[in-house]
Amino acid sequence: MNFPSRLIEEAVQEISRLPGIGKKTALRLALHLLKEDVATTCALSDALLNLRKKINYCSNCHNISDATICSICGSTYRDKSLICVVEDTPDLLAIENTNQYTGVYHVLGGIISPLEGIGPTELNMDSLITRIQSEEVKEVILALSPSMEGDTTAFYITKKIKGFNIKVTTIARGIAVGGELEYTDEVTLGRSILTRTVYQA
Repeated sequence: MNFPSRLIEEAVQEISRLPGIGKKTALRLALHLLKEDVATTCALSDALLNLRKKINYCSNCHNISDATICSICGSTYRDKSLICVVEDTPDLLAIENTNQYTGVYHVLGGIISPLEGIGPTELNMDSLITRIQSEEVKEVILALSPSMEGDTTAFYITKKIKGFNIKVTTIARGIAVGGELEYTDEVTLGRSILTRTVYQA
């Protein structure tokens, strides 16, 4: 692809690094920004810089947050005895958008995947166990993608918390095996949360 300017080429190179954006789309976006007011481009630039420099992760559940404790963990309306374990923030947001869940979360930051070199120590497992030990937790919901890696992670968590006398459930399998929780429609996901079943290790 030929570019009329080195600056355009640099912008296209950076924009095309984003997932799902090819060189043509990146060029279209770069040219669009070029036509916009300087203030509009600066606002976008500032927002992205603030995102990288100022974003926090909740010290309790590891959700993305503006403060040390996220709004969900800090809410007095959430059931703190109910912890929903998810792979990452997009899964948390997907469940929140169903408006069916009133407990709190724990974001693992991934799932166990030996092929990719991801083991329990690379995930937020220890803090989950600490929460279960220190908080009055009655139920842990394993809301992990129904894949081999998701099942391996669920099995590991179940074994780790077996001695705490806590109810362990998993979301109902209305979600296709091998599917991604993040892309499941809200109705199916909401029903899966409501019709969760006891997890069998």
